[in-house]
Amino acid sequence: MFCNSLFLFAKLRFFFSQYFILFCNSLFLFAKSKFIFLNTLIFVCLFLSEDLQFSGPANGAVGGSVVFAPDILPSTSINTVLWHFGTSLILTALSDSTSVVSAYRDRVSFDKNTLALELRNLTLDDSGTYILTVVPSAGETLTGETSLHVFENITNVRLIGPEESLIEGESSVNISSEGTGSILSVQWMKDNSPLSPSNSIIFSSDNRSVSISPVQRSDSGEYQCTYRNPVSSETAKLNLIINYGPEDVSVKGEDVVDLGVHVSLSCSANSEPAASFSWKFNETDTNVTTDTFTINMTDFTHSGDYICTAWNNVTKRNASQKHALLVKRGGGGGGGLSSGAIAGIVIGVLVAVAGICGLIVYLTKTKKIPKINLRQNGPSRGGMFDLNYADISHFQKASGGRVNLGNKSEFSTEYAEVKHGGKSSAPPPPYGHQVSSCIH
Repeated sequence: MFCNSLFLFAKLRFFFSQYFILFCNSLFLFAKSKFIFLNTLIFVCLFLSEDLQFSGPANGAVGGSVVFAPDILPSTSINTVLWHFGTSLILTALSDSTSVVSAYRDRVSFDKNTLALELRNLTLDDSGTYILTVVPSAGETLTGETSLHVFENITNVRLIGPEESLIEGESSVNISSEGTGSILSVQWMKDNSPLSPSNSIIFSSDNRSVSISPVQRSDSGEYQCTYRNPVSSETAKLNLIINYGPEDVSVKGEDVVDLGVHVSLSCSANSEPAASFSWKFNETDTNVTTDTFTINMTDFTHSGDYICTAWNNVTKRNASQKHALLVKRGGGGGGGLSSGAIAGIVIGVLVAVAGICGLIVYLTKTKKIPKINLRQNGPSRGGMFDLNYADISHFQKASGGRVNLGNKSEFSTEYAEVKHGGKSSAPPPPYGHQVSSCIH
């Protein structure tokens, strides 16, 4: 770009820049490999000025304070400093004095070293543009401006939720928020995680309320709503409890047990709030209303079906589970005798056997075992008989051959005819070659 005509500069104040308007009588522009001649074209060029700069807009709270200060101070000595709010003068500072207008006399402070202006007891009306003007001892006047936004502090934030009980799959809920102050944003969270809209979760257009329909058990938890502005924030919380169940009723305990053992059956269910329980035995109420059914000592009458019923007092729902128990004699179900009981029984049997053996030996040695006599008077069977013992191993059987007693540790019977004294009063019994088993 080449300019060979008159340059005219006009200084404009806008945020952080000074604008220069350049009038060019003739201008050559090279674009896309072609020269375009523009006759009498006005071109506006922007140049960054060296005036006073500020970091950015300031934020303040009602009743609070704020400080305005330029980022870089002038390098030359200063004669006069002026601070304005819009077009209204706040103060004038000379090298040896500072004059504050009456409207700000009790609310501002000025630091000559940093050119900083402190404004206290802020009101909403203090929002606007603040302009700093510096007149150096030599050179052009320097200016800079910044802005202030004053907000009311956020207070009294609260959440309003349902008062009735919420039942899964049946109820709907609306949570609304309210609060005071300058509210710029509203954020919702659940259990410290952002709450997002879905098919069942819907936010209002101003984001100050949320609706859930229908509610599910996963909707239980702590809901948080935060109101914010640049100078303050406040959060309100609300707990939601979604009632459900009972479901997944389960009975734990042994299925097969021995006689005379302790049995405990435990019932559980998935429910909110916690379910209450009742028990039936073979369809008959037992009056047991705890989650545990106990049998102190089993007998055969305890065999049967134990039914646990869980009841939710809020949802008005119930669910049951059956458990079959079999009581049997010996073994089974892990209810057998302990090692101590078995040892006691063995010792008792041994003591009893030893006592009987000792008694037999004693009676034998003292000849106190009575002799049995059956004496017969006359030929009739109803008389007295003598019962005598004889070793029949030396006798022959009626059919011939000798009597063989075999192993005496085993029970066996051998019969033989034995004649004693005179003629037999009666023929032998009709057993062929066998006689009564009482003859050994």
